[in-house]
Amino acid sequence: MPFTSLGLGPKITKAIKEAGYTEPTPIQVKAIPAILRGVDLIGIAQTGTGKTAAFVLPMLEMLSKAGSRSGRRAMRALVVAPTRELVVQIDENVRKYARHLHTRAATIYGGVGEQPQIAALRNGAELVVATPGRLIDLMQQGHVRFDDLEFVVLDEADRMLDMGFLPQIRQIVRALPKERQTLLFSATLSKEIEMVTKEFQKDPETVQIGRRANPAETVTQFVYEVPKARKLALLTHLLEDKTLDSVLVFSRTKHGADKIARKLIASKIPTGTLHSNRSQNQRLTALRGFKSGEVRVLVATDIAARGIDVEGISHVINFDFPPQPEDYVHRIGRTGRAKAVGDAISFVTSEDTANLRALEKFIGRGIPRKRAEDFDYNAPAEIGAVTFDDRPRRQFNSSRPSSGRPQSRSSYGSGSSRPSQGRPSSASRGSSSSRPSSSARPSSARPSSTSRPAFASRSRRSRP
Repeated sequence: MPFTSLGLGPKITKAIKEAGYTEPTPIQVKAIPAILRGVDLIGIAQTGTGKTAAFVLPMLEMLSKAGSRSGRRAMRALVVAPTRELVVQIDENVRKYARHLHTRAATIYGGVGEQPQIAALRNGAELVVATPGRLIDLMQQGHVRFDDLEFVVLDEADRMLDMGFLPQIRQIVRALPKERQTLLFSATLSKEIEMVTKEFQKDPETVQIGRRANPAETVTQFVYEVPKARKLALLTHLLEDKTLDSVLVFSRTKHGADKIARKLIASKIPTGTLHSNRSQNQRLTALRGFKSGEVRVLVATDIAARGIDVEGISHVINFDFPPQPEDYVHRIGRTGRAKAVGDAISFVTSEDTANLRALEKFIGRGIPRKRAEDFDYNAPAEIGAVTFDDRPRRQFNSSRPSSGRPQSRSSYGSGSSRPSQGRPSSASRGSSSSRPSSSARPSSARPSSTSRPAFASRSRRSRP
């Protein structure tokens, strides 16, 4: 089926063709005509199936056909996304598809100066892509007007709920005109957020491609069972294989991501890092290097990796196994995109077995186990090697958080500590470089547990 059959005009279909796309994906086939009819929509599809184009293309088509309600250039479409990287990625797609139109687009996110964003709003940006925190900051300063708004998109809706953005989303939606078209897109959609959509949408149609729990079929999945102290050695061993040429490694924490990257760089492996303690310029530089192939390995946390849409990622490696099955689906969806093939590798320690069983139940199948050749799983840790205890350290910060920052799901309105939405706090910038690494601490007198097999019984394992 060609794009022209979906109701898109010649200027947009010309841009699509120039972008190298020949036929729409299933989510685009179902979502684009529905959005052009003007209905509210819930779109559910696996990561990497073209959801961004599914809402951007029809919005651009409708924006190009008529002017704003007031007759002036003003914001007519708003896309809200959880992270800076995802905002930038969506904006790149908007500009690609709108190259033959006169639609003005702008981005709003933290970590960079406000003035260029304020200027873009004053100059009449019609399609705005924003993170909740910075958008609310500019709303409170009086720089945002929604009088002419016709469309709002909540992208990665389940992730915004997980990140504690529900109060901010409610605040934004309350400020919007009641007469609008509301679109909600996600790779997975929890029952909780399905209930929440009743607040934001009017009689929405639901478009669902595939089972909501399924990873992309083009991704080959397997697991390495490995002792915690040997994970880093196994990673460097696997990277000796040059067919792992574009590798995304997931770390549970920012501190752990920095440790992994330092070790890989010391092993002469071109590596970048992506997490919320990195400045915006550092994050964009890492992404550009990864896309160009200059950086072979990108080590990222879940939140920062939301905006990664890089063609040709050959492997995703879960260095730290995700506790939530939905996170696993999102992570491995970074490879095998747009019908390409890819591999998803997970390191599983004895502490992860319950989470692995929960994942296999969630996706409805077992994941094959694998062992690396010529790798000693029972070797003791190297002297001075980094040990990975990446449980978050408790931090005490007396500074008052911004009203635009998200609350955790369990503490809406409680004033407790809140997860970062992607903007680095002043207290955390550069903190990882000033904190002494664990390798500098004196070793304890306890015998190493790394010489035991990966899945020794609990009674025989030394306590951490």
